[in-house]
Amino acid sequence: MLVVSNETILGILIVIVAVISIFYKGFWKRLTEDIQTVFEKDPAAKNVVEVLLCYPGLHALWLHHIAHSLYEERLIVLARLVSHISRFLTGIEIHPGAKIGRRFFIDHGAGVVIGETSEIGDDVLLYQGVVLGGTTHEKKKRHPTLQNNVIVGAGAVVLGAIIVGEGAKIGAGSVVVSDVPQNTTVVGVPGKAVEPGKPHPKVDLEHGRLPDPVAAEMGSVREALRKLEERIEKLEKEKE
Repeated sequence: MLVVSNETILGILIVIVAVISIFYKGFWKRLTEDIQTVFEKDPAAKNVVEVLLCYPGLHALWLHHIAHSLYEERLIVLARLVSHISRFLTGIEIHPGAKIGRRFFIDHGAGVVIGETSEIGDDVLLYQGVVLGGTTHEKKKRHPTLQNNVIVGAGAVVLGAIIVGEGAKIGAGSVVVSDVPQNTTVVGVPGKAVEPGKPHPKVDLEHGRLPDPVAAEMGSVREALRKLEERIEKLEKEKE
């Protein structure tokens, strides 16, 4: 049985930080920003040491900085190797070709997959199990673009070269296969817009409190049936 001591883990993290600082320009400035983002978007975060040691989403992001820098230099195999190591350590798979903006946060992180041509803007929040997947074998843009301030709930799947507009919110477990307008909430399989044009706060953790479009439609059907029954009853009384 393999036993890894706390000192070994700390040493690995120190090496990771040192390597990132070499390959990624402006790393130390972004380091503070990334840590602050965790505190803003996760109420469970207690202190800086905990965040540095125990947040796989943060580790995956920092390792992606290395992988993406190598990918941009056309060191493809080395970039993929760093990405593969990151997946092994964090349970999060981010292709080194993916473009990620600032203040990006993956909460929990297990099972998150971000494809090669994905583009993620600033202040985006993903929960565990999110997939940004492709839908073609052609070597072109085939993964989603998430604009600024997008929230994607746990287990949601966003497929194809679609655009999720700024401020949009995708409910947990949804499958999105078409463009999402700005400030729109999408739920269901396939995803349907249920709250168009309603901007949410910059940091909105209420990704489980979403409208139920099926229940709303059933309510409309029941109301139509009630009115129809009243009309039939009125007609029957008139005949009498």
